[in-house]
Amino acid sequence: MQGYNNRADMWLMTKANFFKPEHMPYITEQVRNLNDNQLNVLMSVNLKEPTTILLLSIFLGAYGVDRFMLGDIGMGVGKLLTGGGCGIWWLIDIFMVMDRAKEINYQLVVQALGYTSSYLQ
Repeated sequence: MQGYNNRADMWLMTKANFFKPEHMPYITEQVRNLNDNQLNVLMSVNLKEPTTILLLSIFLGAYGVDRFMLGDIGMGVGKLLTGGGCGIWWLIDIFMVMDRAKEINYQLVVQALGYTSSYLQ
């Protein structure tokens, strides 16, 4: 059991910057209660790297690449067709895109935790 706790704690430590601080207590509690198979499912979830999304927003945000990476296809097309909303939308997204990526990561983890609790117990 000790080795398992180390795996869960290691995952939490390496993924902490992928989530908002207010989400971490819930995620920590849930991850520490997972069995080995459930933890493997959680580790396979493809999380968005907030820093990478920010860099994409800075350099390619006017073309909507940041929104496409987050799965906001409609918003990405809108930014692409308007040149980032003539630069205004692009500038606003630079400040908001990291929080959006962290929120999406939280939703992905909650969804994976729901899947693991329903199907792997």
